[in-house]
Amino acid sequence: MFLKMLAAVLFLSGSMMTLAAEKFSTGPIIKDFGPAFDAVQQTYPLAGNERFKVAFDVANQGTQEAPNRQFISLARFLNMHGKVGVPAENIQLALVVHGKASFDLLRDEIYDEKYLVNNPNTQLLQALMDAGVKVAICAQSAAFMGIENKDLLPGVEVALSAMTKHAQLQQQGYTLNPF
Repeated sequence: MFLKMLAAVLFLSGSMMTLAAEKFSTGPIIKDFGPAFDAVQQTYPLAGNERFKVAFDVANQGTQEAPNRQFISLARFLNMHGKVGVPAENIQLALVVHGKASFDLLRDEIYDEKYLVNNPNTQLLQALMDAGVKVAICAQSAAFMGIENKDLLPGVEVALSAMTKHAQLQQQGYTLNPF
């Protein structure tokens, strides 16, 4: 009896996971990263004409096997808003990186020297920058970690500090995403 119940639970949970996965996809703004649900029930739906200026702060390094989950959050932010009709040009995002996450901004050959694999964040960061996301590294963290400007992926800005970059972004109307 127990085995039949266990089999039924496993079957149903697998079916529910398959159903959820079918509604969970990437795009429309970042094609290969940042999956979000295609349709969600909202009690405060967006009109589609909203404007967002949001900064994301990342200090935790990702793994060497996959893109940094906190970097993926920017792709998900773009995609989930794009799915409900907010135009990409109405979404301005900034990624401010410091601490150990600084290593996730290394060019592949430098990352490979350190970790013996290519940087798993390269394609995601390029897609984000192609979508207009500003990516900045804290120069204080970079100096502490021994990272030189030439070691960074193309397009990464070097700010005096993460604190300074956040202050500048706030003056430009950006809010800080708390997630």
